[in-house]
Amino acid sequence: MLYLLELMSFVIFDFVIGGVFLIHNKEKTVTYNYTTKPESQMCIRSLNPRNLRFSRAMIFATEEINNSTELLPGIRLGYQIHDTCASVIVAANVAFQLLNGQDTVFYENRSCSQSGVVLAVVGDSTSTTSISLSRIIGSFNVPLVSYYATCACLSDKQQFPTFFRTIPSDQFQADALAKLVKHFGWTWIGAVRSDSDYGNFGMVSFLAAAQREGICVEYSEAFFRTDSQSKIQKVADVIRRSSAMVVLAFATSEDMSVLIDELNQEPTPPRQWIGSEGWINDPYLMSFSYFAGAIGVAIQKSVIPVAASSVLTEFWEDAFNCTPTKNASPKKKECDGTEDIKLLKNPYTETSQLRATNMVYKAVYAIAHAIHNAVCQETNFTAQCDRNIKLESKQVLTELKKVNFTQNGYPVSFDANGDPVAFYELVNWQKSESGVIELVTVGYYDASLPTGQEFHISRNITWVEGGAQVPVSVCSKSCPPGTRKVLQKGKPICCYDCIPCPEGQVANRTDSPDCFPCPSELWPNAQRDACFPKPVEFLSYDEVLAIILAAFSVSGACLAIITAAIFFHHRTTPIVRANNSELSFLLLFSLTLCFLCSLTFIGAPSDWSCMLRHTAFGITFVLCISCVLGKTVVVLMAFKATLPGSNVMKWFGPPQQRMTVVFFTFIQIIICTVWLLLSPPFPMKNLSTYKEKIILECALGSAVGFWAVLGYIGLLAVFCFVLAVLARKLPDNFNEAKLITFSMLIFCAVWLTFIPAYVSSPGKFTVAVEIFAILASSFGLILCIFAPKCFIILFQPEKNSKKHLMTQK
Repeated sequence: MLYLLELMSFVIFDFVIGGVFLIHNKEKTVTYNYTTKPESQMCIRSLNPRNLRFSRAMIFATEEINNSTELLPGIRLGYQIHDTCASVIVAANVAFQLLNGQDTVFYENRSCSQSGVVLAVVGDSTSTTSISLSRIIGSFNVPLVSYYATCACLSDKQQFPTFFRTIPSDQFQADALAKLVKHFGWTWIGAVRSDSDYGNFGMVSFLAAAQREGICVEYSEAFFRTDSQSKIQKVADVIRRSSAMVVLAFATSEDMSVLIDELNQEPTPPRQWIGSEGWINDPYLMSFSYFAGAIGVAIQKSVIPVAASSVLTEFWEDAFNCTPTKNASPKKKECDGTEDIKLLKNPYTETSQLRATNMVYKAVYAIAHAIHNAVCQETNFTAQCDRNIKLESKQVLTELKKVNFTQNGYPVSFDANGDPVAFYELVNWQKSESGVIELVTVGYYDASLPTGQEFHISRNITWVEGGAQVPVSVCSKSCPPGTRKVLQKGKPICCYDCIPCPEGQVANRTDSPDCFPCPSELWPNAQRDACFPKPVEFLSYDEVLAIILAAFSVSGACLAIITAAIFFHHRTTPIVRANNSELSFLLLFSLTLCFLCSLTFIGAPSDWSCMLRHTAFGITFVLCISCVLGKTVVVLMAFKATLPGSNVMKWFGPPQQRMTVVFFTFIQIIICTVWLLLSPPFPMKNLSTYKEKIILECALGSAVGFWAVLGYIGLLAVFCFVLAVLARKLPDNFNEAKLITFSMLIFCAVWLTFIPAYVSSPGKFTVAVEIFAILASSFGLILCIFAPKCFIILFQPEKNSKKHLMTQK
C-alpha cells in the first residue's frame, strides 16, 4: 500500500493542504540483497481505526469549508492525505512528496501552475514523526499544524519555526499532572513512559514540575511497544515490587496496551493509575478492569458530525472480516451486503467523545482561516476572495500566527510558540452498574486561569478497586506539627524521619523542614506546635513563701512595737534608764522599719518599689547599726568615766550620741541618693535565668551603688562588733556589750551567708533570700539586745533595782 491514500479530485480547485496520519501501525520491512532496485517504503496491514477517523475528519472539515459561504467563499480546497506508518523514515519520504507536489494527477482543463503546491500540512499524530516532518518542510516555510504531537520540544521556535498545534503542549500537561498528584497528597509515585519523544520529553517536563511540587518519583521506566518481551516484563516487575501506590504513565495507548498485557500475566498489587492524554481515553484499554479507577487529563470532548465511510476497502475487510471481492481468501468470507457500519463497535465509529478528532477539525479550520486572511478582503460585510492569486506557503505561515476564531464552540489561536491555550478535562474510569468501565469527566484544568485556580474538581472520583477514599501513596507519613523532617540518608526528599523540635523551638505546620525559636517572651506548649507567653514569676503575696515571710515581717514589727511599749511603761525603772533609753527607743523604731521594709520586696516590681526596697533597707539598717554602735560606745565611755579623774562622758553625752547616729545615717542617705540619681534600680524581665519563664525582678541599675550600700552596712557592723568585743568583759553586773556582741555576731554571720546565697539563688528565691537575711538579722538584734531586759522586767522584777545593778561581781 502506498503512502498517498487520497487526493481530492474536484474539477476545479484552488489550493491544496496536506494531511499526514498514522493510519497503519507498522512499516513493511524488506531485506535487500543489493541485486535489485529498492522499492518505496510500504505500510503493512495493521490498520489503526482511531487514526483512520482522524483522516476522515480532515476530509469532512475540508468539504464543510468548501460548502461554506463565509469561509473562503468561491474557493475550493484540495487535500493530499498520507500515511506515515509510525515510521520516521516514511515520514521523511512523505515530507518530500508533499513538497514536490502531485500535478500529474489533476485534471488538465485548468491551469495547474500552482494547484499541486501544498500550502500547509495537518499532522502528525506522534511527536517523533512530527519532528521529522517539521524539520524538512519547515526549511521551505511550509507550516505544519499538528493535532496530536504534544512534545514540549516542538515549542522551540528556533528549531521548529513553522510548527503549530491545536493540542496543548506536554509542558502544560506535565504541570497539570503534577498539580493533580499534589492535590491528592501523593508524594511517592512511580512513573513509566513511552520510549519516544512524546514519552521522554513529557516525562522530563513532569519530573521538573513534580520537583517543584515536592513530589518524589520512586522509579521512572521507559519502554516501547516493539521492545523485547524481557524488557516489558522488567518494567512490569518494577511496578509489582514498588512501594508506591500511585503510578503515572506518560505513554501512548499502543505502548500501554503492551504493558497491560504483561501486567495481566500474573497477579499484580492494586495500583492507582494516572494517565496522560495519550492513553487515558482509549476505549480498548478501558476494557481491562486492572485500570479501573484510573484518573488523568484528556483533551476536551466535542461533537462533530463525522459520518462513517465505507470507501476504504481495507477498513471494511478488517471491521467485518470479509472481502467485497469475489475472490475471497480461505480466512475471510465474501461480504454479502448485510454488514451495517452503524452497528459496528469500533474506534472508527466511536464518536461519543471526539477529543483528538476535534483537534484535527480545528487544525484544518486554522489553515483555512489563514488562507482566507491571505486571499480574501472584507467588503460590506461580505468576503471577496481572489482565487487566481499566487499564494505561497510563507504567506500562510504569517497568517497562521494571527488566527483567532471560534469553531464548534471552542476558541482557536496560537501563542508565540505556536501552542493553543491549554485546557484539559480531568477524567476518571468509573464502573457503571452493568460493570462496564466508562470515561467520566470529573473536573478540568485551565492554564489561562490565575495561579492556584487552574485546577478544579466538580464531582466524586472512583479510585482503585472501586474505593471512595483517596488512596495513600507516601514514602513517609507526614510529620505532625511540633516535629521537623530529617531526610533519610541516601533516599529522596520524600523519605524522612520526624524529629521532635528541640527545647524552645516550635514547628506550627505539617511537614515542617525546620523548627523555629519562639520570641524571647514566648515559650512552646507541650506539643511544641505553638508559642505562648511565658509565665511571669515574682514573689507574689499569693504564694505560701511570701505569706510566711510577710507574717514574720509583721510579727517582727509587732514585737518591736510591743518591746517599745514595755520599755515605755517601765521607762522609770533602773534597767531601762541604765541602758540609754533614748537610743533603745530609737533602735526599736529602726528595727520596726527594718521588719516592715522587707514587705517592699514582695509583689510585682515597679519603678517605685525597686527604688524604695533597696534604699529603705540600706538606710533603716544603717540607722539600726548606728544606734547599736552608739550604745556600744556608751558602755565603753561609761566604764572610762568611773576611773579617777576621768571626764570623758561630757564628750559623749546625749547630744553627741544623737549626732553620731545622724552622721552615720546621713552618709548612707548620701550613698543612696547618688545611686538613685546616677543609675537607680528598675524593674526588668529576666529572660536568661530560666528559658521557660520570665523572672520579673528589680535590676540593680548600678551594681557599685548596691554593693556600696551593703558594704557601708557591713563596715558599721564590723566596727560595732569589734567595740562590743572590747567591752564585753567590763566589770558591770549588767553589761549590755555582751548582748550587743552576740547580736552583731549573728548579724555578721547572716549577711556573710547572704552574699553567696543571694548570688546563686535563682529567680524569686533571690528576693526570698534577701528578705530572710533582713528578718534574721533584725530578729537577731531585737532578741539578743531586748529579750533579756524584757524577761527581767516582766518575770524577774526583783533584779530591776538600782541595788542589783550596782552590785559588782
